Amino acid sequence: MTASFTASSHAGVRRLIAPLALAQFICSFAGSNMNVMINDISRDLGTTVQGVQVSITLFLLTMAALMIPAGKLTDKIGRKRCFTLGLIVYGVGALVSAVAPGLWALIIGNSLLEGVGTALLIPPVYILTTLYLSDIPTRAWAFGVISGLGGLGAAAGPLIGGLITTVISWRAAFLFQALIIVVILLLSRRLTDPVPADPRRPFDVVGAVLSALGLFAVVLGILAADNSVPLMIVLIGAGIVILVLFFWWVRRREHAGKEALLSTALFRNRLSNIALITQNVQWIVLMGTSFTVSAYLQVVRGHSAIATGVIFTAATVGLLLTSLIAGRLATRFSQRALILTGFVLCVPGIVLLIWLVAGSSTDWSFVPGLFLIGAGLGLMLTPSVNVVQSAFPEKAQGEISGLSRSVSNLGSTLGTAVAGTILIANVAAGSAAYGSAMTVLAILGLGGLVAALFLPRDATGAHPREPRAAGAT
Repeated sequence: MTASFTASSHAGVRRLIAPLALAQFICSFAGSNMNVMINDISRDLGTTVQGVQVSITLFLLTMAALMIPAGKLTDKIGRKRCFTLGLIVYGVGALVSAVAPGLWALIIGNSLLEGVGTALLIPPVYILTTLYLSDIPTRAWAFGVISGLGGLGAAAGPLIGGLITTVISWRAAFLFQALIIVVILLLSRRLTDPVPADPRRPFDVVGAVLSALGLFAVVLGILAADNSVPLMIVLIGAGIVILVLFFWWVRRREHAGKEALLSTALFRNRLSNIALITQNVQWIVLMGTSFTVSAYLQVVRGHSAIATGVIFTAATVGLLLTSLIAGRLATRFSQRALILTGFVLCVPGIVLLIWLVAGSSTDWSFVPGLFLIGAGLGLMLTPSVNVVQSAFPEKAQGEISGLSRSVSNLGSTLGTAVAGTILIANVAAGSAAYGSAMTVLAILGLGGLVAALFLPRDATGAHPREPRAAGAT
């Protein structure tokens, strides 16, 4: 099967990238735009701030838990079909969320349906890009556009969401998502699979269930921390045990010569492993900061949705500025240097968010820190993805795409769950709770910086024996 466009031409690349990048944008937007609607949603649906946090976290967790199975599923049913199915499920979830009469309906529409839809459509975004673009510089540019729009969606989510919520309603933000889904469906009509689907390919159902249950239990344990410490310990412990069983099951299938959900060979690539760690921490910082600052501004300082979104413009501007020049910087500096520089900007940014906010009650105290965090993320989101995705040959793209996106979304989930739980559990403490949550993010950011130091200086992520992708010319 061949594509209905020439991937090597500039127009062909743009036609490929447009729907894929827009899909990444709207999914990242969905992960952060609700942060500025906390008061509006809780008041309208008769729930609490913690209830809204649970909905947001479950959305991110559903993505993370199902991303690996969905990445594997693309080989069985086809990349384009999986992408389209994900868009449809996501769109239905957005409509359900828009008319939700209560928190339970919001969880069904946003947390489950949109989460499942995102898990189905995101792996094909990266797989199709890799398969069509065998030229490493062009592929790096494409990943830059896709990852940049993903980061932009997460950073601009509070501003766009706040604007829609204030001018119309928080429900209109979900209608906006549904409208974008329709646009993506129209733009993706000419996309086809460069590699035929293999319906006979086995699917590891047991592995999919174990991996999803393990991740769910760990994150639910974190969310339970402010209600019951014993329950937290039980859930996290159970999650760890289930994940150990998952890896035992995977090894058992591999030794029996059967196809497993996730090949353990993916973890033997040192370069990819380190880049995955940096990728995870980047999203922990981005989503953890987004939720913590948004919740603090609304719940503690009493800001409106639009006021909160406007403050987050600083992060959006920082991310946009560095994303626009990231491509040029990549020709002059190594991937390692860009990732390191990103963390060097992010960690001081978090420190400024703690120090300046503690010493001032003005909204301007948030601007320097948010700008540095946005600028740092704009520099390193693309290099991390490119190193991971390009470190493996074509035949492993389904697996590594699912793993990569799962790791990123797990970072988003942990950032929202950990920092959010610390803040909400001690919300009466106000600035002290905010400072504690941000301090945890700063420590995790330092961990990402240390991991980046172990990346090789000449890291490109290019697989030396990668064949030219089918359908590319």
